Amino acid sequence: MKKIIFFAFALVSVSACKLSNTNPGKEDNKELATLFNNYYEQRLQLYPLEATAIGDTRYNNLLPVDFTDGYRDSLKKFYNQYLTYISKYDRENLNDKDKISYDVFKREMQINLEGLGFPENFIPFQQFWGLPLTLGQLGSGEGNQPFKTVKDYDDWISRASKFGAWADSSIIYFKKGIAANYVLPKALVVKMIPEMEAMQVSEDTASLFYGPVKKFPPGFSEADKARFTAAFITLIHQQLIPSYKKLGDFLKNEYLPKARTTSGISSLPNGKEYYQYLIRAQTTTDKTPEEIYQTGLKEVARIGKLQDSVKNAVGFKGDMQAFFEFMKNNKQFMPYKKPQEVLAAFENIHKKIEPNLKKMFNHVPKTPFQIRQTEAFRAASASAEYSQGSPDGTRPGIFYVPILDATRFNSTSGMESLFLHEAIPGHHYQISLQQEDTSLPKFRRFGGNNAYIEGWALYCESLGKELGLYTDPYQYMAALGDEIHRAIRLVVDVGLHTKNMTREDAIKYMMANEAAGEQYATMEIERYMAIPGQALGYKIGALKIAELRNKYQKELGSNFNLADFHDNILKDGALPLDVLERKMDDWASRKRDKN
Repeated sequence: MKKIIFFAFALVSVSACKLSNTNPGKEDNKELATLFNNYYEQRLQLYPLEATAIGDTRYNNLLPVDFTDGYRDSLKKFYNQYLTYISKYDRENLNDKDKISYDVFKREMQINLEGLGFPENFIPFQQFWGLPLTLGQLGSGEGNQPFKTVKDYDDWISRASKFGAWADSSIIYFKKGIAANYVLPKALVVKMIPEMEAMQVSEDTASLFYGPVKKFPPGFSEADKARFTAAFITLIHQQLIPSYKKLGDFLKNEYLPKARTTSGISSLPNGKEYYQYLIRAQTTTDKTPEEIYQTGLKEVARIGKLQDSVKNAVGFKGDMQAFFEFMKNNKQFMPYKKPQEVLAAFENIHKKIEPNLKKMFNHVPKTPFQIRQTEAFRAASASAEYSQGSPDGTRPGIFYVPILDATRFNSTSGMESLFLHEAIPGHHYQISLQQEDTSLPKFRRFGGNNAYIEGWALYCESLGKELGLYTDPYQYMAALGDEIHRAIRLVVDVGLHTKNMTREDAIKYMMANEAAGEQYATMEIERYMAIPGQALGYKIGALKIAELRNKYQKELGSNFNLADFHDNILKDGALPLDVLERKMDDWASRKRDKN
């Protein structure tokens, strides 16, 4: 399982608007720019954790209970207000740049309002993500919450002290879900209980929330150190641990017996409609579940044939499952003894691709980049992931690698394709360039959508051979394994949520078509059960970017320049897929006109 830690707004399916060139030279609309800025500033107050994630410290003391009916009513009012504002503008009188912002903004208001029509607040969190997990990352001192100044420490104490109210409210809303038959599957609830129990320690100083006390910044006075040490122990002992215990006890004793035995959301009230909404939100397309399912089946078959050719090329005599087992268990693929050696191997991949990166990208981010081992407290359940840097570069973009046992870290687990996706040129290039572009309205500069962001990262995996990687057949096999994994997601996600595919059936399908052990496959399938539709964006987005590249290569011939193509794909930030296509069609048209 691979994921990205990033701040992004949800976006809706595409409208019928066409990006014309009627006003290419028209000045930016300053009034519209003010509207966008006001929206962004007001939104950060409603979602302060997102502000923290992008390095905006103004609301680091806030922790709203953002799933209550009252809070959602305030969100509806907010989005309706700005939908009214944007609708007053005549889109055709805007320049091309503002038309893109208009389309993205209007869609954002619409998709957010549509989402508030579903009772998703009856499930405040699950085993894959939610505040009880995020709070641990923030409070450990290793995440986005800063602990550099006295005010930072005071902000955290203020924020974390509100978790008790959040936890109590979540129990109330879980109970509302029970009453409405809107509950999580039992298989997920049993994973949530130990997560809550892991936060309950007998010694307050052993809590991960005590981390910031162990490393006060230089310059803190002895009085401040003493005050914060006492305050953190009180916070942990009297508020945080009791809240996690209350959540764990509720989930175990009251919620688990009422949890559902079904796997997909089609069994929930309006589940079919909700899944179609999630497809629009996560893929920024109007594709039907069946269309996505069929695409998945075709891609699984196509990539499977390529895998078979690699197996035959290396002379392996067994079947594909035997080849998977060979790559997974043979000691030659586990050369590492220490975590530092694994990190060094990833850095070597970075160095290997640098010469070719310069040929494929004219513009690269200024944001620093680091490779780190995932913190011990979350490594067991974590996947490799990218955590975005701050716009000013003070916090680097970080590629986290969980290493539980370096001697068992398999070099054919897809190290090369993983680096291209999570690090460079995948998430680090795309997110950093977007954040650094001060010409974008802030709601776009710090926003995004799943299909573009994950689609770009998956497309970057396909650049491996052009970047000088995948020369080892086993690394190429691993890259194909990563690609088929995203294709399998199209099949099992749709299968789970629209075709009554059971959790067990989905696990079997995954294990039959890729090198996935039962534990990994189970974790992945349960992820799709917890966050329906999210896994669809990767392959849908990557297919669209590859389709555009192939189209322009044929249309432009010798006038096609790959670096120029990449720069323009990235130039305007994370766009809905059809807005991206219209923008790129205009780019190709201008290239043709010049020649």
